[in-house]
Amino acid sequence: MSHLKRRKHKPEFKAKIVLEMLTDHSSVAALARKYQLKETQLYEWRAQALEHLPWLFSRAEVQSSEQQRIAELERLIGQLTIENEALKKASHWLSRLSRANDKS
Repeated sequence: MSHLKRRKHKPEFKAKIVLEMLTDHSSVAALARKYQLKETQLYEWRAQALEHLPWLFSRAEVQSSEQQRIAELERLIGQLTIENEALKKASHWLSRLSRANDKS
């Protein structure tokens, strides 16, 4: 009795087939024959894709929010860097001034 080796499909391949299922006018049976897959597998992949679509869109909103936060933090870092440089110059200037007053 021979056992068939279980095939692993890449996510890109699954997405391609699910998109074909949703956009083409081919039947699931025709796609199953075309890609040598079981119809039940195709239905399962489609169900998984449809189940995860809301997450995909909410993830985009989270990324947008994260990008805004990163931009704000980068702006703050720039501002603090400028202030730090100004304080270093002021400190250097004040220490020279103090040394000059001590010599007099």
